[in-house]
Amino acid sequence: MLDFGKHSVLGINVHGVDYETAVARIVRNAKLRLPLAVSALAVHGVMTGVLDPIHQRRLNGLDLVVPDGQPVRWALGWLHDVKLPDRVYGPELTLRSAEACAHEGISVYLYGSKTDVLQKFAHNLQRKYPGLRIAGMEPSKFRRINAEEKAQIVQRIHESGAGVVFVGLGCPRQEVWAYEYREALSIPVLAVGAAFDFHAGTLPQAPRWMQDRGLEWLFRLVQEPKRLWQRYIVLNPKYLCNIGLQRSRVRSFTPFMPDGYEPIESFG
Repeated sequence: MLDFGKHSVLGINVHGVDYETAVARIVRNAKLRLPLAVSALAVHGVMTGVLDPIHQRRLNGLDLVVPDGQPVRWALGWLHDVKLPDRVYGPELTLRSAEACAHEGISVYLYGSKTDVLQKFAHNLQRKYPGLRIAGMEPSKFRRINAEEKAQIVQRIHESGAGVVFVGLGCPRQEVWAYEYREALSIPVLAVGAAFDFHAGTLPQAPRWMQDRGLEWLFRLVQEPKRLWQRYIVLNPKYLCNIGLQRSRVRSFTPFMPDGYEPIESFG
């Protein structure tokens, strides 16, 4: 198990941990019924915080932010000499967490995406891990939800008996959701994004050789150019430029921390 603590990557506190450490924290907090807001951030996720100081505070208010993308893992090494053997890829963290939950008798709740994706995702998870219990599932409403609706969602998850919630709303909405629901649910909440579609079989994953070389963005850009061109063509160069500025100490990136919890009408 590796845990090098948290370090600023462009002002976002990223934790230098491996899969084993992340899963162990998730299982521990699930058993103890303690809150744990988890996000796996790639370049796009980091840049959402760089470009929006309010969202940066939310990201830095999460309990565990793992390096989902290879360029984020590499940045930990370049900036802080944190040498991780691999990234902590959200879809893989999802599977490892589901496997651990099945072994420990911890049920999971699936929140986000669409009904057909949820059904395929749940089916594939239970086929892969026969002992896994899906406590419930709920598709996204694809709009902002008010305080009353939020309370109803919290109640449904509590009544399901779930020990862990997987959230797939896309970045940055899922990180906002994890931040907003952390205290109310008081169990681990994992913002895992595309893992829902990948493991449901509705969206192809990049070949392993592309993932290892930090080229997953290129594969996804080819798959969805109209939706993703700005994310990758604009944000990737900005990310690399800012990493260079931080490494050369031309510019400092001090993490903005939450001033206190202020609820909002989060996207559901």
